[in-house]
Formats: sequence, C-alpha cells, structure tokens
Amino acid sequence: MQTQLVVFLAFLAILALPYSEPDLSADRAALLSLRSSVGGRTLLWNVSRPTPCSWPGVLCEQNRVTVLRLPGVSLSGRIPDGILGNLTQLRTLSLRLNSLSGPLPSDLGRCINLRNLYLQGNRFSGEIPSFLFGLHDMVRLNLAGNNFSGEISDGFNNLTRLKTLYLENNRLSGSLPDLDLSLDQFNVSNNLLNGSIPSKLQHFDSNSFQGNSLCGKPLDVCAGDGTVASSPTSLGPENNGDNHKKKKRLSGGAIAGIVIGSVVGFVLIVMILMVLCRKKGNEKSRSIDIASIKQQEAEIPGDKPVGEVENGGYGNGYSVAAAAAAAMVGNGKGGEANGTGAKKLVFFGNATRVFDLEDLLRASAEVLGKGTFGTAYKAVLDATTVVAVKRLRDVTITEMEFREKIEAVGAMDHKNLVPLRAYYYSRDEKLLVYDYMPMGSLSALLHGNKGAGRTPLNWQMRSGIALGAARGIEYLHSQGPNVSHGNIKSSNILLTKSYDARLSDFGLAHLVGSSSTPNRVAGYRAPEVTDPRRVSQKADVYSFGVLLLELLTGKAPTHALLNEEGVDLPRWVQSIVREEWTSEVFDLELLRYQNVEDEMVQLLQLAIDCAAQYPDNRPTISEVTRRIEELCHSSIQEDQESQPDQVNVADNASS
Repeated sequence: MQTQLVVFLAFLAILALPYSEPDLSADRAALLSLRSSVGGRTLLWNVSRPTPCSWPGVLCEQNRVTVLRLPGVSLSGRIPDGILGNLTQLRTLSLRLNSLSGPLPSDLGRCINLRNLYLQGNRFSGEIPSFLFGLHDMVRLNLAGNNFSGEISDGFNNLTRLKTLYLENNRLSGSLPDLDLSLDQFNVSNNLLNGSIPSKLQHFDSNSFQGNSLCGKPLDVCAGDGTVASSPTSLGPENNGDNHKKKKRLSGGAIAGIVIGSVVGFVLIVMILMVLCRKKGNEKSRSIDIASIKQQEAEIPGDKPVGEVENGGYGNGYSVAAAAAAAMVGNGKGGEANGTGAKKLVFFGNATRVFDLEDLLRASAEVLGKGTFGTAYKAVLDATTVVAVKRLRDVTITEMEFREKIEAVGAMDHKNLVPLRAYYYSRDEKLLVYDYMPMGSLSALLHGNKGAGRTPLNWQMRSGIALGAARGIEYLHSQGPNVSHGNIKSSNILLTKSYDARLSDFGLAHLVGSSSTPNRVAGYRAPEVTDPRRVSQKADVYSFGVLLLELLTGKAPTHALLNEEGVDLPRWVQSIVREEWTSEVFDLELLRYQNVEDEMVQLLQLAIDCAAQYPDNRPTISEVTRRIEELCHSSIQEDQESQPDQVNVADNASS
C-alpha cells in the first residue's frame, strides 16, 4: 500500500512539473500564444530569436519574463485561459488602452508575484474576479474605463500592500465596502454606486466619487434615512398635505416655462448691465484710481500662469494696465504732474517705438494671470500691435539700481527668450512691456483643458519645447558665471504659434523682495536655495530637471497626489523607477508613440540627473542641451526611417 502511494505521488509530481518549474521557453510560448490570440499592430516580435527578452514590451530577469508592457497597441478580442498563467514570474502587466473584451482569464490568478496590473481603457466585462484578491503582492491595480459590473467586494482588503485602486468609468453597483487599506490613490467615479462613503475613504477628493449616487464626506451629507431632503418624511406635519397637492398641480411644462422665462430674463438684465458698465467704464477710464486696480488684482486667484485665466475673467473693457498707468501719470503718483515732464516708457536698443504710454492708456486689455513677480495683462493697442504688460510688485530697490538691472535684462537677445521691449518706473508703479505670446504657457497646455478640442502634446512637441527652453537657459548662463534665470517653471515657458519655447521672467528675481517668491514655487526650487533672489546656475538646472519631469509625466510639482504623499516630483519619479515600471510614469498622451520609447526613457534619466539632490552631481546646462539635441535628432531620424516600414505593414494587412 505504501509503495502504491509513493508511485501515485511521483506520478502527480511528474504531471505538475511543467507548471511548477517553467522556464524561459515556456514564457516564450505563452507570449506567442498571446500574440496569436489577440493580435496587435506592433507585436512584430522577431520569433527567430530564441529569447523573448529583446522583444518590444518584454523585460526579463534571471532568465524569466518579469514585465510585459503592451499599452495602446490595438490588441482586441478575448484573452483565453491558459496563457498568462504560464508567466508565473510576472511582476508588471500593462495592457491598457487596447480593445480587449470579455472576462479576465482565470489563470491570471497564478501570477502570484504580480505587483502592478494596468488594464484600464479596454472592454473587459463581468464581475471583478475573486482570484485577484489572492495576489497578495499587488501594489497598483487599475481597472478603470472597462465594462466591469456587479458589486465592489470587500475581498480587496486581502491586498494589504495595495496603494493604488482605480475602478472609475465602469458599471459597478451597490455600496462601497469598508476598505481597511493604506491607499494613496483611489477612484470609483462614474459608476452606479449608492449609499454612504465609508469613513476610511473620506479623505480622498470628491472627484474620486462623482458620477454616482453616493453621499457623505467629501460629497453632500447623507440624509438620516438615506432619502433626499424633498421626500415626504422631511416635511413637517403642517406641510405634508397641502404642499404636496400644490406640487402635483404644477405640470412639467409649467415648471419648464418658469425656468426658461427666469433664465431669459436674467440674461437680458445681465446684458443691459454689461452695456451700461462698459459705457461708464470707457467714459471714466482716464481717471480710475489705482486703488481699484489693486483691488482687482487682489481678487485674482494666486499664481495663475499666463494663458490659464479665461478671457473676460477679470477684464474690464478698458485697459487695466493702462488704468494703472493713468493713475500713475494723471494722479501724479511717482512722477510729475499732468503735462510735459511726465515719465515715459523707456525702450531698449533698436526696438520699434510704435506706441507710448498714452497709447497704453487707450488700449483695451485683459488680465492674463497673476504670477510670482506681479500681474500680467494682454494689451491690444490696434489691429496689429499686441503686447504683454507685467505690473511688478514688491520692488524695493532704488530707481538707479532698477534701471541698471532691467537694462541688463533688456540687453538679452536670443530666439528662445521673450523679448523685453520697454519699461516704466515710478515710485509706486513699475511696468515691463514684452512681446505677446499667443499660445500662452506650457503649464496651461499641459494642465488646462483636457476635453474635446484640446491639442495633445506629442513627443515631437514636448522634446522641441524642452530643447528650446534648454537653449534659452544656456544662453543666459553664457552671459557670466553669476547670471541665472532664477524662476524656471512651466508657467514661465511661453509658446509661439508653432509651439516654439520662449522663456519669460528671466532676471526678475533680482528686482523684487523675497516675499514675492512664495512657497508655491517650491516644487521647482533646488534644495540648497535659501534666498530666492540668489539662485545659482546649478539651481537653474535642478528647476529645469523638474520641468522635464513635468513634460514627461504630465504632472505638476504641485499635483495633489504628490502633496498628499509629502514628496516632490523628482522623488516620486525615482520611486517609480525603483519599482521597475518606468514606462508607467509617462503621460498617457505619450504612450502612443512606441517608436520613441528609448528616447523618452533617456530624457527621463536626464531629468533625474538634473534634479540630483547635490549641485555637484548635476550636469551643466550646456551638457543638458547637447543631450537633448542628440535625442531630438535620433527620434527624427528614426521616425523618417520607420515610415516605409509602416506603409508596408499597412499594405500587408490590407492584402
């Protein structure tokens, strides 16, 4: 009997051997099975090679496949059982932004080493499978943008290491379970959920829960019995009858008529008031007191980059910048009285003097934004002349010192700098006049409108912007060992119509007091900088490194997640790289450009080098510029060389 038992156990061991001790050949076979099952336009793996470790999207360690990243490669159909489960050493699986459908393959539960699972942007359906709750090493799980249904199980509590859980934009129903996890990222918005939000999830932003029938912090307070406030139980005894009957007498058409009539009447009143105010403003624009202008500036949200504030948000029909100038000259503040002898705009070099201070008084203008050193305005002098006017604040130096420093700024001449054309100085007012950049700031383009009509920033645009900004900084640094920009950030990178980068605000840190550089720019500031008026060239390189990370990740240094975690953008990126899922750091808009992934990774490494903790470990801006030039040249060359291949692939697919 004992002999029979031994033979039986040996037989079971032999049967289990291919599964318990798979090798790289088994991983290779699984990948080929996946390719034949779901296809994909970029799965052009060279099967003649014995190892899959050199295939695009595949990474190996110790002769096993540990990472499989195939985002946005047009995979479609269902993933059969018996494929992914053979990749038993898989730690990261990214199949996001494809068209995969059906339920998740059940053998995925055999990938017990899986730490990062990214399946967002597909068409997976069915309930969230329970086998996921057995993957105890899971750190980041993203199932957003699919067709998952059913309730959210409290089985997620088994994933004790889980930090990211994204379930938004599905068809999940029921109530939220009480998740006892230390989550850093969480989102269940746009599902069919109802009920109250558990206390342990209430610290997340309201955007994590919107698009459901949920209540409780951070959303509206739940009613005591779970019903809306207008239900009969919320009415007092004296209202239970008559008011209910009165409500029933109002038909839907009557209510709609009342609402439409009210809206139309309100719009007419607003239009009349606007016309009257505009007329009155035009009549009195020459005598506006400067106090009213300062009050308007005080109401502008803090540190809005140029281009982020919508037109008309704070505009007045007359020139706000001109009104300030009118108050300066007309009221005698900081200059001589009306008439001859009043201070004028001082132009630099050979700048064309097509306007003067009086022209600014008559110009129409709008507020562009409130930045670190003051408020910026767009001033339209005529059909062909548009300038940007910056009204400085907290300038504490003398006129002679101001003139000396601002003339050094005005002498800067480079195609990647926003030209400073003129300035005005009086005791109470200091104005700088720049060329107007029609496309606004990089910050507005990266973090502004994400909806329809948005112009996505592709790799060529982003790498070109990085190169232009680097060249501008290199020019500044070439003017002397003590010359720096001092305030490099995405809102100070302005763009032309062809998306060429232009640096603004260079040299202004030396003009203003330390109170003008608040904590909100700390995300770009090098750790060794204690006085924002004295920023070294190596500190500029650090700020530029943060800017590169912002370009690559799409996240600002002030991103809510970073603030919650208490880390800055460089440390956040470095933690991701250490987790061996480097490609997951990139902005979604960049993932469609598969042929430049190497260049993206190289630029990411350059950004990390620039943002090194210690100044001596950072490269010079000249070296940074050279490396970006090589990346841009490499990506352009590769793109040109790949065009015939792409045509051939398309031809083969259609034949």
